[in-house]
Amino acid sequence: MSLENRNSLSPCLVNSNCTFVEWKFSDIDKKFLNLIEIAKHLPRTVVIEEEIDYWHGVSRSLVFRFPDDLEILKLSNRNVIQVRSASRIGVSDLGVNRNRVNLLYERLMKI
Repeated sequence: MSLENRNSLSPCLVNSNCTFVEWKFSDIDKKFLNLIEIAKHLPRTVVIEEEIDYWHGVSRSLVFRFPDDLEILKLSNRNVIQVRSASRIGVSDLGVNRNRVNLLYERLMKI
């Protein structure tokens, strides 16, 4: 992700294979670091890029190993963390990306 595009993650072009959320936190730095740790430990996930305010990983499906991009962006000026999980292949993901984002949030709220 180039520096000039760091004001937002890309929107979902197809809602049936992509999930995009924004979460607002008062302790954004701590939540961002915790969220990255959770994302790093998701099954079959490889880190592609990790910076101060941005993280990108690829999670692969269990059976067919389809790749899904998982991106996390911290927007400190708004106290917002954006999360985007999207399939690279196909029109439908059968809810996998939505479930992944929900799991991240559930785990983050337990810390």
